[in-house]
Amino acid sequence: MKKLNIHFFGASGTVTGSKYYLETEEAKIMVDCGLFQGVKELREHNWERLPVDVSEMDYVLLTHGHLDHCGYLPLLVRHGFRGKILGTEPTLEIARIILEDSAKIQEEEAERANEEHYSKHDPALPLYTKEDAAFALNFFERIEEGEEVVLSDNCSVTFLYNGHIIGSTYIEMDLYGKRFVFSGDVGRQEDELLNPPKQPEWADYLFVESTYGDRLHPEEDVEHILTELVKETLQKRGALIIPSFAVERLQSLMYQLWKLYRKNRIPNIPIFVDSPMGNNVLEVFEEFPSWHKLTLEEYHNMCNHISIVSSYAETWETIDDPRPKIVIAGSGMVTGGRVLTYIKQLGDMGSTSILLVGFQAEETRGRKLLEGATELKIYGKYIPIKAKVHHLESLSAHADQAELLTWMGSIKNIPEKVFLVHGERSVMDTYGKKIHEKFGWNCHIPEMYEVIEILL
Repeated sequence: MKKLNIHFFGASGTVTGSKYYLETEEAKIMVDCGLFQGVKELREHNWERLPVDVSEMDYVLLTHGHLDHCGYLPLLVRHGFRGKILGTEPTLEIARIILEDSAKIQEEEAERANEEHYSKHDPALPLYTKEDAAFALNFFERIEEGEEVVLSDNCSVTFLYNGHIIGSTYIEMDLYGKRFVFSGDVGRQEDELLNPPKQPEWADYLFVESTYGDRLHPEEDVEHILTELVKETLQKRGALIIPSFAVERLQSLMYQLWKLYRKNRIPNIPIFVDSPMGNNVLEVFEEFPSWHKLTLEEYHNMCNHISIVSSYAETWETIDDPRPKIVIAGSGMVTGGRVLTYIKQLGDMGSTSILLVGFQAEETRGRKLLEGATELKIYGKYIPIKAKVHHLESLSAHADQAELLTWMGSIKNIPEKVFLVHGERSVMDTYGKKIHEKFGWNCHIPEMYEVIEILL
């Protein structure tokens, strides 16, 4: 009989900071290693050391490269981790881009806070530096999608395509004869850029995300909504600002707008993409064409149609450009990045529209805009918001309740335990009841820092 301890260090009772640590005598493995985003209470966890000796960890397995799944890696390495960080090649490339960008933003925000004295810390420090991020990359090791990788005598893992973002996978871990399945973030059944997710067929222990576990994505006519917003922007001679996640949603928005222009549904309105990280991700699409649906010809035509903003000076030129325009800028929940500058300068104008796409976590500026905020705190100052706010939920990269149930519907056995993770508490309560109703499976919602012992 072998003992396994499972530690829930993140995305437990919340939708961010994914970290699951499996500890046996033979192997010590972390699945995902994300930063917390959103409410201050959660973000403060980013500054805490994990309550285990990270120097003993053998592996970190990355389901994909989003910040809430990989953003804690520089700290893990700073605190002593010297194992291997495994992921698909596109995932490791996305993680590199995101970590470098995250470190840069944190250094810049600390510098700005010190200059303008709006932090209670003196001096304000970045969570980690560009040097920390660069050092963490030394431990990256790529694996092939679908290939079984042996980690120890009684443990092997397979990373399988799950369609959330480029490079994204779920992970099947065979440990002492039992199969542990970690869903990562599950993608959509129908997506403009990505193929449908593969599905697990066996799971003794299932760890499944719950982001949209209590709802179905609305049946929205995305082309019609975008067309009308562009017409309104032209009529008002204003700006349509679209805060966007740099990975997948930004490229999907570019594709949607280029497609509308090609179909003559919208005129040749200036479209600016202002996300250094998003620009780098575009190169990943070019480098790994087998991971998405775009042909190289479509990719190049799309990029040629849109103006890529490459410097902060060009950001200000874009803001000052008097023409009606569309600006797609990071970040998707308005938590940082270039979009803050656009909203700070243009958000108090009635001619401006803001289009939110995808999930908006609690206490983020994006969620506050959705809830009708008339002002936002940006760089220590409150900015009035007169812009009209719109929401396109169907462009989310996350599966909804029906798609999640479809994804797990191929599992042939009855799992011994289903762990609901990566969701808000009320959502997981609803989702767990739905899973029990449909499959008869028992679900458990782990608490932060909960440790579960399993005998194998």
